[in-house]
Amino acid sequence: MSDRIPMTQEGYNKIKAEVEHMERVEMPFIAEKIGEARAEGDLKENAEYHGQRERQGMLQAKINLLKSKLANATIVDTSKIPTDEVGFGAIVTVKDLDFDDEEDFTLVGAGEEDYDTGKILISSPIGQGLLGKKVGEVAEIEAPKGTIKFEVVSIHYE
Repeated sequence: MSDRIPMTQEGYNKIKAEVEHMERVEMPFIAEKIGEARAEGDLKENAEYHGQRERQGMLQAKINLLKSKLANATIVDTSKIPTDEVGFGAIVTVKDLDFDDEEDFTLVGAGEEDYDTGKILISSPIGQGLLGKKVGEVAEIEAPKGTIKFEVVSIHYE
């Protein structure tokens, strides 16, 4: 599998802004709190100090993960994607063949996912299962509870 991460320019900018906020606002705040806790004396039993150091480490790990996504990003020009099949940026209406109900998914890249509004990662199992399908075709997607079958009802792009 490729380590390239597809995303729109908007998604790229969103992640970049998040990294900048963490580095310029959150990290200095934590460093200040660590300094205050260090000034209280004995570090062995200073819970505030250890808590802030742990928080600093977790934030740095998140920054590193997001920077890795940015470094591996491939900006996708959605205007060059064929509109008759499911691709990056597609808004897909599918019919769940087991439950006979319809659902909309928008296939997005890293930084743009929002599962509450149906924006799913193109690299997710559902995204990969729908990729390349045309209206009327059925996608069979392996899930922990068995195979999910979605029929593609419509495809459109914004």
